[in-house]
Order: sequence, then C-alpha cells, then structure tokens
Amino acid sequence: MSYLQRSFAKSILSNLPPDPIPRLDERDETTEDSIVSTSPDDSSSSASSVDSTDTVIPSNLLERPRGTATRSRLGPLPWNDFFAQELTFNSPSTAGLTHHAYFTPPSSTGPLIVTHHGAGSSGLSFAAFFKSLSTILPQAGILSLDCRGHGLTTGSPLPLELSLPTLAADIAFVVNATAEKFSWPRLPPILLLGHSLGGAVVTEVAHTQLLGPSLLGYGVLDVVEGSAMDALQSMESYLSTRPASFSSIPSAIEWHTRSRTIRNTTSARPFWSSWFTGLSSKFLSSPGGKLLILAGTDRLDKELMIGQMQGKYQLQIFPEAGHFLHEDQPLKTAQIVADFFKRNDRSTLVLPKKVDQLIAEGKVKASGYKS
Repeated sequence: MSYLQRSFAKSILSNLPPDPIPRLDERDETTEDSIVSTSPDDSSSSASSVDSTDTVIPSNLLERPRGTATRSRLGPLPWNDFFAQELTFNSPSTAGLTHHAYFTPPSSTGPLIVTHHGAGSSGLSFAAFFKSLSTILPQAGILSLDCRGHGLTTGSPLPLELSLPTLAADIAFVVNATAEKFSWPRLPPILLLGHSLGGAVVTEVAHTQLLGPSLLGYGVLDVVEGSAMDALQSMESYLSTRPASFSSIPSAIEWHTRSRTIRNTTSARPFWSSWFTGLSSKFLSSPGGKLLILAGTDRLDKELMIGQMQGKYQLQIFPEAGHFLHEDQPLKTAQIVADFFKRNDRSTLVLPKKVDQLIAEGKVKASGYKS
C-alpha cells in the first residue's frame, strides 16, 4: 500500500468519534451485539480494509435507538420544515425516469440557488443550509435536485448512467422544466452549488454554458481534482469498512453523523475517475463567478493554488468541518454564499450612459461637452 493511500485512510478514520456517552434511558436496550458484515466473505473483512490495525468501526451501529433523548436527536425531520414544495418531472431522454427536486421559489428579484449533492446523498443534504440562507437572503429561492439513482428520483434504468454530461444535462432540464411549470418569462439569476460529486456536475454545467447568461456563478464544496483522484485509489477499501444496512433510519443517521461518511454505490464505480478528470481546469476557465469552500488547505492542487494566487476565484476554508461542510456549518456556508451572490449580482451594477444617450438628453453637444 502506498503512503498516499495509507494517509487518506487514516485521515478518514481519524474523524471517527469516541464511543458515545451512556444514554439517558436504557429501557429499550436490546441484547443484540452483532454487526452486519459489509464484506462478501466475512473472513476477508479484515484483509479488505485499508489498514486492519487502524480501522475503527463505531460500536452498536445497528441497534435500535434507545432513549427519548436519542430518538429526538436522531429522528428524521420532515422535508417541508425546510422547503416549500416537491417537484417531479418526467425525463424527456430516459424512459421511465422521473426527476425529483425540493423547491422554494425566489422573489421576483431574488436568485435561484440550484444545488447538486454528492454521491450517495440526496437533495435534502442542503436543507439546513437553505434554512440558514433564507434568514440572510430571504429573496433567494432554491432548487435542490435528487440525482439519478438517489433520493426520490425514480425509475433510473440499470446500469445507471451517471456520466458527467448526463448529470449536467439533468440539471439544465430540471431548471428549465421548473421555469416552464411556473410560467417564468425568463430564468432568474442562478447560482449553482455542488458538493463533492455535485461540485464536478455544476462545474460541467458552467463549462458547457447549459444555462446561458442566467448563470451568475457557481460554488464547489470540498472537492478538487487532485485529492479526489488520489482518494479514488483507496475507495474500494474505504467502502468495505461500512455497514451494508441499518435497522432503522435513526440508526443510519447516527452512523453517518458519527463517522462523517457517505455511501457510494457500486454501480457508480465506472464513472468515478471521469467525474473529476479535468475538474480544476474547467473550474478556473468556465464563465461566471467562482467559489471554492474546502475543509482544509491540503486539498488544493497546484493548478488551484496558482489560480487562487492570481485571484481567479474566492476560496474559503472550514478547518472545523468534515467533508459535509454545508451540513456541519450551514450558517457559515449560507453567509459565504449570500456574500458571493451580492458580489456577483448584476442587477446592482450602474453602468455609465452612452454618449448618444447624453446627447439626446441635452447633457452634451455632438461636438463636445455642453457649455
């Protein structure tokens, strides 16, 4: 195993928290001690991990949640606590595919924040972020998509088609279908925001100009080409350290909260490298404002370091956050996105009048300034 692979594995595993404190109510305690194996062969589970001596799997992950305090803390929240409505659209290019998104409309002058989550997540990943954003930038709306094979987007044919051009086209389709559904005369000012895989997708949308002049800018959350490509070398071993199933939704929430992880699907493996190849170059060269938020400066590759020194994009670092930085720090993320919009908002620009306009208004003469 290379030093880089070992370092990546240890950085992931070091985020695993210590054992939880005793729960307040033990009446629901069960005697089940078993953990569902994620390896096809239980005897190979130790060998398949990145480093068996460093692999730590949180205990009691599959137990039924115990105690009122735990249930209230880990229970799922309804989506309509965060968004106004759900939208569904039948795909024009893939038979049987129905796109799903969470939506809150913008005001007549507000921007539309279009989000794309990472692999294994869903549009609800941006719920807490948008709730914070709505207090800072109340005129903003949000369109938070569920990617193919994720969330409530249904009918994705197998094998999954998760190529970057396809996912980018899905964003453009859902945005335009939303505009048609609500009879918008034109698209509102749009900010794209993508986490992990979603960062590569929104960069592709900007690079191919699928949304035209409506796009003000795009933000990428905790993914850059260099570190992403390096991490893929250890992805198989990393995935093998996680449970294959959970006994309940709160159990799944607890495990993802404690381990700060994500579940990539095996069917997505053929697309892994293509998601991130050329990402840094496209991010720097695409039209529109550019925002990059990372959980650590060590994630920057050489191309992005040079671009940052040249002032080509805005960089923010969240050293206290994990990979899901918009969930760990929703208010801070919202504040940065709101400021990013204000800096790129074209409606606030006041351009000087042209000479012919000044002549028509009698403020200057054709031969020079008015005497």
